[in-house]
Amino acid sequence: MRKAFTFDDVALVPQFNNIPSRLEPTLESWLTKDIKMHMPILAANMDTVMCDDLADIIITNGSVPIFHRFTGLETQKTWIKKYGKKMFISCGILNIGEIQELLDLGPAGVCVDIAHGHSDRMMKFIEEIKTSHPDIEVIAGNVCTPMAYHDLVNAGADAVKVGVGPGAACTTRIVTGFGVPQFTAIKECASIADKLRVPMIADGGIRNSRDLVLALAAGASSVMIGKLFALTKESAAPKREAKNLAGLEAKYRGQASEDFQVDYYGNVKKDTVPEGINFWAPVSGTAQELINNLLGGLRSGLTYGGARSIKELQRKAEFVEVTHSYMTESNPRQ
Repeated sequence: MRKAFTFDDVALVPQFNNIPSRLEPTLESWLTKDIKMHMPILAANMDTVMCDDLADIIITNGSVPIFHRFTGLETQKTWIKKYGKKMFISCGILNIGEIQELLDLGPAGVCVDIAHGHSDRMMKFIEEIKTSHPDIEVIAGNVCTPMAYHDLVNAGADAVKVGVGPGAACTTRIVTGFGVPQFTAIKECASIADKLRVPMIADGGIRNSRDLVLALAAGASSVMIGKLFALTKESAAPKREAKNLAGLEAKYRGQASEDFQVDYYGNVKKDTVPEGINFWAPVSGTAQELINNLLGGLRSGLTYGGARSIKELQRKAEFVEVTHSYMTESNPRQ
């Protein structure tokens, strides 16, 4: 039985640095094989995260908005008509005809998004999209093993999302017992992603810039973030006045939560149980403030890694296993 690690189980060893300024390194990275971004951060394609206001900020900062699929066909058409080649739509592995109708309108690509992406149906679905729309970029997920990564790329995926169970509102690991700790999932999938030259999106478990740096250093080309973006002023999350605190609260929920399933489908599917939760939490500030904070930490991380780019950070990355005491020692104390 091999060991597997979360972000809290590892640390990066500082490398020799000859970079005079933290503003010098480039933060460019690849979303897919053919789409470059100016920052390696994506807002999750979830119904309490992505909306027009957040998409505008994401685009302004050089990233790509990936809209969720939990709305009507006409709303999705409106998004495509507004953003065109700057955006991705999302879908499951049903209703191929409806998805092809949306792809005919000319988005940059589609994110084929299911909880357990390593499946025969997923691979056949990717192949159908690539046959009918060969110029459309396909992101596929979610998976957490190198073999799954390899199979989705062979089916035609232009990027693969890695992460089974690390999200703040996800209970898949508790309900099923399945899921690889996120750092190890990224590190192991990176070995095959690098050989196949297909970008990896690390999806879930990011709490701060430290986790962002670790995920990128471990081999991710970009990182998808849900909760942190949901708790910004511009997100799609419902907002309310905080009961015991000044300011607003936002509601964040997993797409497999009972709250979401009852709201969207009318009930939890017979003979299944939810694999997510919903909760209210204080609004942290604006999306731009969040992005600035994350990218500021990343720039500092690149200089500690002696790297002028994310690729150089990955080449030079040296990890050590740490104990629980490491995080205690690392946090401020009085």
